[in-house]
Formats: sequence, structure tokens, C-alpha cells
Amino acid sequence: MDNLVAARLQMAFSLGFHILFAVVGMGMPLLMVLAEWLGRKHHNPVLLDLARRWSKGVGILFAVGAVSGTVLSFELGLLWPAFMAVAGPVLGLPFSLEGFAFFLEAIFLGLYLYGWDRLAPWAHMACGVLVALCGTCSGIFVVTANAWMNAPVGFQLWDGKVVDVEPWVAMGNPAALAQCIHMVLAAYASVGFGVAGVHAGMLRRYPGNALHAAGLRLAFPVGAVCILLQLLSGHQSAQMVARQQPAKLAAMEGHWETERRAPMLLGGWSSNAQERTIGAIPIPWMLSVLCFDSPEAVVVGLKDIPVENRPPSGVVHLAFDTMVGLGMVMVLLALWGGVLRVKKRPWQDAPWFVRALSYATPAGFVAVEAGWVVTEVGRQPWIIQGVMRTRDAVTPMPGLVVPLVTFGALYVVLGVVVVALLRRQVFASAAGVGDTHGH
Repeated sequence: MDNLVAARLQMAFSLGFHILFAVVGMGMPLLMVLAEWLGRKHHNPVLLDLARRWSKGVGILFAVGAVSGTVLSFELGLLWPAFMAVAGPVLGLPFSLEGFAFFLEAIFLGLYLYGWDRLAPWAHMACGVLVALCGTCSGIFVVTANAWMNAPVGFQLWDGKVVDVEPWVAMGNPAALAQCIHMVLAAYASVGFGVAGVHAGMLRRYPGNALHAAGLRLAFPVGAVCILLQLLSGHQSAQMVARQQPAKLAAMEGHWETERRAPMLLGGWSSNAQERTIGAIPIPWMLSVLCFDSPEAVVVGLKDIPVENRPPSGVVHLAFDTMVGLGMVMVLLALWGGVLRVKKRPWQDAPWFVRALSYATPAGFVAVEAGWVVTEVGRQPWIIQGVMRTRDAVTPMPGLVVPLVTFGALYVVLGVVVVALLRRQVFASAAGVGDTHGH
């Protein structure tokens, strides 16, 4: 295994593992604070109990996310020294701000966890709000750094060195706004549906359980609203990618021919060898409309992009279809829940809806993983779009298989620990709490 493959695999495993904790760190504190606020407002002990239990989960996931995030920071220097030499002066600001937000989040999370019976209610809730705010800001700062890799601005490259750096210009790059909105909504939607799905699954085992019914009623609206907003964000993101990274867009869509009235292709396999997408369902004109708001717009195809600059279209198109497909499943569930709400039928009393929601528990998280594949693999062969190729950024150090196996084992151990802790501290202890049917 050569260095480039080993380094990319290690970063893929590390990012794929850590992004789940980053997403939960953005979305879960919001639910936690909402539960406490509503519990105090309505003097509802069930909601306050729910907030306490959710806060335990936040603490566990935050701790493990801190470990996996630390590993990533080492891997950037270990695996990609040439990249850091070029990008370090530009990315220093967002990474520093992310670190500052992370430390503030840790401080206020500690106060929140240990301040339930020690702080005034308003002070305790303020700590929770700051945890939610810092968690979201931490994610945004990292995403602005990634967005810069997709649309690099705010610097000059002179003799292979970065000069005249304008950090705020770099952070405000053309891809930043669209990516940040898309990521924040994805985090809230995936966590909302994930938490609602867990409580729906528990309701199937313990019908009438007040705690799990409350969890479903609180988490599902957050996920539903955010996934519907994500439809607008997806449109904005597609237009940004069409302007900044036409090769990525073509790979996402499996679009090979440059043409007006370009169709959107649903499904199928985008074959690099045959330079066409096999078995897809075309929707006439839709790609031109989606990307440029006009059916007459020209969309660049992969055939007009040099072979050495093409992303691996098969992987990117499959990941994109996975992300969109799971997103549409969540949209349908959101609409179903809306219909039940209009009919004034409680969600927990609709068995087929509860069943479907429990099956969709991982949908948002899988969609996030697929979206990250689109973002990262779709930029290949560039690590910094148009500036530095991935193969030129990798370390020449031999033996990268060793850290690949070592860190892979670490993630397995961390994953097992997380599952065990959550089952013991959050799920098992809440199994029959609030059960009105005597289970």
C-alpha cells in the first residue's frame, strides 16, 4: 500500500468517525436546552428528567469527540506536512477560533452537568445555551476551513509559498456560507431524527412511556423543520458547487456531456471507463434549472474536463444519491408527521409512524457521512482546489500502514466504549421510566 492510499484511508476513517461526534455536539445541546426550558416553563418533571438524561449523553459524546478530534489534529501534521506548510498560514484563524469555541464549550458543559442543583435556574440554562452556541460555532469554524479548500481565496502564492494572507477574506470564501448553512441544518436534522427515532424505538417496547413520548415530541419537530429547510440549502449548495467546482458537480450528478437543458440523473452507476452513467432515470432540464435557475443554462460535463482533473465519478455519484435519497426519506417522514399534527393525532399514538421513525434513526447520520464523501472525494485530485494536488501534499515518511492500523483499532475501542456508556448511563436507566402501562 503506497503512502497516498494509506494516508487517504486513515483520514477517511478519522473524519468519518469524528464527524458523527461533531454533528451530535452541534445538535444535541439544542435539544437538551429546549427540554430544560420547556420543563421549567411548564413545571414538567418528565421534561426535566429528559434534559438530565440527554445531558449525560452529551457529556459522554463530547469526551470521545475530543479524543477523536485531537487525533485528527495530529494526523494533519503527520500525514499532510506539505499541505499544512501551504495552508497553515491561511487556516490558522479558523482553527484557532474552533479551539477557542471548543474550550468554552467544555467549560460551560462542565458547569451544566454539575450545576443542576447548584446554580440558579437561569444561570444553569444560560450555561446550556452557551454549550449549544459554542458547539455550533465550533462546527462552523471547521467548515469554513474546509470550504476554503474548495474555493481558496485570501492569499497569494509566490514561489510555492503563501504570502499576503487575508484571514477574514479566506474564512469568507465563496463556498463558506452555503457549506456552513448546509452543515448546521444537516447536524440539527440528523440529531433530531436520530433522537426521535431512538425514543420511537423505545416506545415500541414500552408503549405509553411518558419519558420517551416526550423525547419524540421534542426531537421530531427539530429534525422535521431542519430537513425541510435543507431543501432550500441544497439548492443553494448546488449553485455554489456549479460555480466553484464544475468537475465536482458533474461527478455528483453523473453528468458526462456538456449541454443545455441538462437532465438530472436519478440513480445509476457513473462509469469512468465507459464515460457514461448506466441505468439512471433522467429528469429533463432539471439539472440546468437546479444549478442556474434556467432550463437553457449550459452545464459542463465530465468529458470536457481533463482526465487528470476528474474526480472518481462512480463513488461521488453513489454518495450523492445516497445523501439525497436518505434526505428525501426524512422529508417524507416530516410531511407525514405534519399531516398527523394537522389531524391532531399524537405521534406516539400512530404505530406505523412510530415504526417508520424508529427504522429511520440512522438515516441522517448516514446522509452526513455520504455528504462528506461528496465534499472530499468530489474535490479530488485536489487537496486545495486548483492549487495543490493531494499526491503532492502527502508525507514521504514510510510505514503509514502502522498508524492506519493503530488509529483504526483506537476508533474501534472508542466506538465500543461509547455504545457501552450510552446504554448504561442513558438508555438502560430510562427503559421503563415514566411508563404509564406498568412495564
